[in-house]
Amino acid sequence: MAHQVPLTIITKIKPDGMSQLKQLLGMMSKEVEANPIVPFARFSQVHFARFVILEESRDPNNKVIQASLAFSSEIDAPLEAYFNDLVDLAGEGLDEIYTHCVGYPDPGERTRQSRLAYLYAHQVEVQAFYVNTVNRTVQQVQQEAKLREQVETFADQQQAKQAWLGWDGIKVRQAIQAFVKDERSLHWALAPASSPSLSRRLGETIHFLSGLLLILVLGLAFLPFAPLYAAILRFKETRDAQQDRLRLSGKERDELAIREDHAVQNQFSAVGLIKPGLFRLATVRVLLWLVNFTARHVFNHGNLAGVPLLNLDGVDTIHFARWIIIDEGRRVLFLSNYDGSLESYMNDFINKVAWGLNAVFSNGVGYPKTRWLVLDGAKDEQAFKAFLRQRQIVTQVWYTAYPQLTAVNLENNAAIRAGLSQPLNQTETDAWLRRL
Repeated sequence: MAHQVPLTIITKIKPDGMSQLKQLLGMMSKEVEANPIVPFARFSQVHFARFVILEESRDPNNKVIQASLAFSSEIDAPLEAYFNDLVDLAGEGLDEIYTHCVGYPDPGERTRQSRLAYLYAHQVEVQAFYVNTVNRTVQQVQQEAKLREQVETFADQQQAKQAWLGWDGIKVRQAIQAFVKDERSLHWALAPASSPSLSRRLGETIHFLSGLLLILVLGLAFLPFAPLYAAILRFKETRDAQQDRLRLSGKERDELAIREDHAVQNQFSAVGLIKPGLFRLATVRVLLWLVNFTARHVFNHGNLAGVPLLNLDGVDTIHFARWIIIDEGRRVLFLSNYDGSLESYMNDFINKVAWGLNAVFSNGVGYPKTRWLVLDGAKDEQAFKAFLRQRQIVTQVWYTAYPQLTAVNLENNAAIRAGLSQPLNQTETDAWLRRL
């Protein structure tokens, strides 16, 4: 079974190419799945993908940050296969897009190999990557959605005929199992979902244990310096500039609004400056490493930052999210795919994981004031929402392979499939039937 990996490609935009690039991406966004430039629906590995323009900006030292184009995808491994599909299925489309970017091969030099080389050369490292449920492939998601639909239709037909009148749950489940067995297109559903290979599981175990050892060793080494770090941190926090609450213009609000809250799923893209100095950059790098480690090994099944043993709820509406340090360590790019409205998305974070938001985002310019890295900050709801809104950027093109399915739907569909082959008692069977 394939695990999920992130791809991020960032390229500088030619000064005279911005207008044409925006026009081209605008055309793609009107017919995202079937657009002829990058036909996303033909890529069997892709869960989500987007193109985002990062407009020209300036850092705290007033140095220009050149405009760039970010292309990101959340895919099923292997990454090499996706690179090959990009140049084989969308080679000419890539030419149309990246001809407006610095360093792309000239028309006479565009070959399969030169396109591949350009993409590989501009791939950037993702510092932290969150996956709602690891190892759940696009194929599994789509198959299990069809399974639920067909089983629900069958159940509705039987109930309409009163065929199951007086039956207990176990007998109803047996009838559903027989239906799935007789339906040739659903035979796959009678087997449990594939699990990672032994080598993959062994590799993850080694990575987890080595990561824990590294945290322990470096944590002990850092302990004598912790008071000094805390003193510097608090000194900087007391002198951080107050959050400005400038309102977005009507045009900016409209441009963002037409790209959000339009479906079961939505996307969010934001970019912000890291506070000047090595102290803040080092802090955010360490914290994002920890976010990546825990997302990979702890919060990897539908509940970001949830701790059931402590009765702490996490966020269960996020499909994928990533944090990327860009522009030579001057900015962080944040991209996510989530369910529901942006307002509910922000409220989830504030109410459930404000401390986590503070730890990472308080290293950004303009974030609401924090204490000791994790206190206050996002608890000032309006200031936090203003901070996010002011750093949100337009996502020019956004694709999802299963637009009508929430993260909760995916988990429910997987449980329906699992319940066909698992041994269940009466209580478990009744709970399984309620999923239909």
